[in-house]
Amino acid sequence: MTNMTLAIPEELHEIIRKHREIKWSEIARQALWVQAKKMEIMDKILKKSKLTEEDALEIGRKINKEIARRHGLVK
Repeated sequence: MTNMTLAIPEELHEIIRKHREIKWSEIARQALWVQAKKMEIMDKILKKSKLTEEDALEIGRKINKEIARRHGLVK
């Protein structure tokens, strides 16, 4: 197994230190697996996609504009 070092905020470190009974490395490992599996699914979807990056950006702009309009941020 490979080791990984990561930086965490001091506030989080204080909480973790108070609960030494928790296997924090196992919690981190599980969270990384969940995210990695999501990325694999996304990669599979994107592999089949015919959208260009510009198409995706344009869709994103339209969505953002509609959300702003619905919330009264723009007319």
